Amino acid sequence: MATNGNSYATTKPPPNPSPLRNAKFFQANMRILVTGGAGFIGSHLVDRLMQNEKNEVVVVDNYFTGSKDNLKQWFGHPRFELIRHDVTQPLLIEVDQIYHLACPASPIFYKYNPVKTIKTNVIGTLNMLGLAKRVGARILLTSTSEVYGDPLVHPQDESYWGNVNPIGVRSCYDEGKRVAETLMFDYHRQHGIEIRIARIFNTYGPRMNIDDGRVVSNFIAQAIRNEPLTIQSPGTQTRSFCYVDGLIRLMEGSNTGPINIGNPGEFTMIELAETVKELINPKVEIQHVDNTPDDPRQRKPVITKAKELLGWEPTIKLREGLPLMEEDFRKRLGITRTP
Repeated sequence: MATNGNSYATTKPPPNPSPLRNAKFFQANMRILVTGGAGFIGSHLVDRLMQNEKNEVVVVDNYFTGSKDNLKQWFGHPRFELIRHDVTQPLLIEVDQIYHLACPASPIFYKYNPVKTIKTNVIGTLNMLGLAKRVGARILLTSTSEVYGDPLVHPQDESYWGNVNPIGVRSCYDEGKRVAETLMFDYHRQHGIEIRIARIFNTYGPRMNIDDGRVVSNFIAQAIRNEPLTIQSPGTQTRSFCYVDGLIRLMEGSNTGPINIGNPGEFTMIELAETVKELINPKVEIQHVDNTPDDPRQRKPVITKAKELLGWEPTIKLREGLPLMEEDFRKRLGITRTP
C-alpha cells in the first residue's frame, strides 16, 4: 500500500479504449485530458504536451477564469480538441491521462463564488477520479501551497499537515484542495487508481489574468499603468515565486506525491515591490494597504523531493521571469514602454 511520496504501480492494466489505437493511420499514442486547460498554467501545459507528436490533447474548461485566447494557436490542429464543460458535471470520454487543473486559484475569483470553488474542488475531483477509474487513466491533481495554510513550520515540506482556518474566507480554496488530496489518496488505496499530486507554490508568468488579485500580476499591472504598488501590511510576508514550468515529469514518474513544485528563493512583499519598481517603472510609488483575512505570513517550499525524485528545480530567476510577464501584460493592455 502506498504512503506519502512512495511509488505505486497498479496491478490493473488500463483498458484499451478502442481498437483504432492499433490502426496504422492513428496519429496519437497517448490521449490526454487537461481540465482547466484554458487557464494560465493549463495553457502552458497544453503547449508542452502538444509539442509531442504522439499526444492527442483534449481540453475542458468552463472559462470562469480561463480564456480561449490562451489556446488559439492550437485551434484546428488535428491532435487538439477543446470542449466547453464544467467539471462539476460528469464527463464521459476515453483518455489515458488526466491533468486535473480546473479550479479558480485567484482570491478575487474564489471569494466571489466560494460555493462554486469548493464544488469544483470536491465534486469536480470526484468526477475526474470516477472517470479515471472507469477508463484506467492515471490522474494528476494540481494542489497548492495553500494546503499548508498559515504555516507554523518554515520552510514547508510535504510531511507538514498545515495550519488552515476551516471557516475563513479562503477556506473554499484551502480546504477544498485538502479534500481533493484526500479523495485522490482514497481512490488510490481503495481502487488502485494511479495518482500524482503536485503542490504548486506561487507561480507566475505570461497569460496570468491581469486583474486576478495575486501579488505579482497586481504589481506588474500597477507599474505598467503608473499606479502605486499596493503592499498589504505589514509587507514582511514572504512568498517564493516560481515561473511557470511543466508538470509532465511528475505525471510520467513513479511517485504519487504530494510533491512541492515551487521556488525556494524567498522574498518579502516589500522586496518584490522594489524589484518590480526597479525593473518596470522606477517612477511609481509604493503604498501600504490593509491586509486581507487569513493571509499567510510565510511561504517557502522545500523541494528536495522534486530534485531527487523528478530531477526538477526552477531554472528561471525572478529577475528573468518578470520582464517576460511585463511584455505579455503590455501587449494585452496596449501600453508600450516609454524610453
